Amino acid sequence: MSPSKKNPETNNLELQFSSDETQAIKRAAAIGGYRSITDFVICSAVKQAEEIIQSQESILSSKRDVQLFFDTVFNAPAPNEKLKAAASCF
Repeated sequence: MSPSKKNPETNNLELQFSSDETQAIKRAAAIGGYRSITDFVICSAVKQAEEIIQSQESILSSKRDVQLFFDTVFNAPAPNEKLKAAASCF
């Protein structure tokens, strides 16, 4: 399925490639079995964009998780009576 058929709302983007880049893109599109160079370029760009976004979101989540963990460990509230009672059982 071509990328434009997945989303009926489309936008145009003008790109310019050198001759070498064009040949490499045409060759990769043919080898990859894409219906057109446009499909190849769109699929490749979207895949790369999703990888970059996922990587960045993963890094940000990791930083937040680390901060939350250390805040909880080093700034934990004092144990309440129920926790003290539970701990005394062990």
